[in-house]
Amino acid sequence: MLRINELTKFYGQTCAVNNVSLEVPAGCISILLGPNGAGKSTVIKSIAGLLRYSGRVEISGHENKSVEAKRYLGYVAEFPAMYELLTVREHLEFIARAYKLKDWEDRAERLLEGFQLTDKADKLGSDLSKGMQQKLSIICGVLPQPKVCLFDEPLVGLDPHAIKEFKNLVVQMRDEGCTILISTHMIDSVKEFWDSTYIMMDGKIAYHTTREIAEEMNIDIEKIFFDITEKK
Repeated sequence: MLRINELTKFYGQTCAVNNVSLEVPAGCISILLGPNGAGKSTVIKSIAGLLRYSGRVEISGHENKSVEAKRYLGYVAEFPAMYELLTVREHLEFIARAYKLKDWEDRAERLLEGFQLTDKADKLGSDLSKGMQQKLSIICGVLPQPKVCLFDEPLVGLDPHAIKEFKNLVVQMRDEGCTILISTHMIDSVKEFWDSTYIMMDGKIAYHTTREIAEEMNIDIEKIFFDITEKK
């Protein structure tokens, strides 16, 4: 479960996020849609505990900056930042040790194989392409099997196979009870698997619906998205 109550973030005198509240239940994929500059990444970084803000964020019932919450949280940043002098496999070992994981090796190998990084396992972070770094960042984020997982623009830089693998992965995680929040401006890329959608504009939540309501009322999310984001 992810719960955000009245999240507000200023950068100097500029209000980047204004009184945002949202909730994502366990076993649900929620999409945070919006154009560049809408405030999506600021919300994601605030949830991850990387920014100071006003309001309250709870992860599985724990305040997000608590040790308990961090044990449950997975986070994949918009821009991957890998350790230049660690190999791909050493990145995974680092995550495993940080989270004190047991019997993680088989899962790590399945993730490497799924994202076609098995033959790159001994490559240094500095030698990876942008797409490979993004794949590795995703693997590192999901390796601990978090209860809540944040993905900030995860599809940017991925090849078609990796996009398909990512979609299969998040659906599997949802089916296993994980709470998932995905930030994106590419509405077409997530239309087949979302359970709820929040559309952000100018730092606020401009619209919210669930798939059940959208299907029942024949709501066109893409049309609503462009109606909101292209207002003059």
